[in-house]
Amino acid sequence: MKPNILVTGGAGYIGSVTVERLLEAGYGVVILDDLSKGHKSAIPDGCRFVEGNIGDTKLVEEALRKNSIDSVIHFAAMSLVGESMERSGDYYSNNVVAGIRLLEAMDATGVRKIVFSSSAGVYGEPETIPISETNRTEPVNVYGDTKLIFERVLSWQSERTALGHISLRYFNAAGASERYGEDHRPESHLIPIALQAAAGKRPELTVFGGDYETPDGTCIRDYIDVRDLADAHIAALAALDAGRSGVYNLGNGEGWSVLNVIEFAEEVTGLTIPRKMGARRAGDPARLVASSSLAESELGWTPRHPELRDMIEAAWKWLKNYPDGYPD
Repeated sequence: MKPNILVTGGAGYIGSVTVERLLEAGYGVVILDDLSKGHKSAIPDGCRFVEGNIGDTKLVEEALRKNSIDSVIHFAAMSLVGESMERSGDYYSNNVVAGIRLLEAMDATGVRKIVFSSSAGVYGEPETIPISETNRTEPVNVYGDTKLIFERVLSWQSERTALGHISLRYFNAAGASERYGEDHRPESHLIPIALQAAAGKRPELTVFGGDYETPDGTCIRDYIDVRDLADAHIAALAALDAGRSGVYNLGNGEGWSVLNVIEFAEEVTGLTIPRKMGARRAGDPARLVASSSLAESELGWTPRHPELRDMIEAAWKWLKNYPDGYPD
């Protein structure tokens, strides 16, 4: 029988799909989520749910002890780039300070393995494309800075407590499983916004900046299927069990511009997506594309759903099945 895993933020987008995959793989799962961003309806059957915040050390210690937790997968975080520039104190409090409280609870209960949901935002404006883990880390927004700080916290914590830690630096998550998908309120991610605009659930889509140094003037991003992200977390658990720690990029190695995404979404839906041009958002790099060769070689992970069109089709199917999102 496989061990029990505590998943913080497991009622969120990536968290719910990862929990689904963990259960399918035979792990015991406990979700810890304060439901500030997640949804009760996104909690799969077959796992235990603890409602609360990762900063509540006593609550976390109880959840770890009571459920004989072996490892933690840590998703819980505030994650909006623009918002992070306006509410920096909240981001440092939630993503760094509360994260340290989580580590304190783990230390007190002898839990010594953690997979951390990090971000490509740690790189800022990259030196080279595709981005490797050896690239300079100079975040250009508060969100990316909080992720980088917590990576450093993990490294220092491991010096003192022999903590096994793997940080997964995601690029842009996309798509859905059959049951679990993207339902942020308000929504800020390009693909669901494009699909909502196609479905008439919002009047239009705003393209933030058309004057970047890219072929069509819009930002370029590397998209990764949420199911592949979930599988990467399971691969990371296995690597922790084998005594490995480290930092790994998760992406496809391909970049698509904002306009590329809109064109794919129109092809998938067969509908016109109304749009308007807006100003650049603070803290948005022009181009983020990953090299995931280290994850492939050391974690044995490769994306099984690499095509952007397939990701958009999965997200569109989920939206049609859940037109108003989760029924919370």
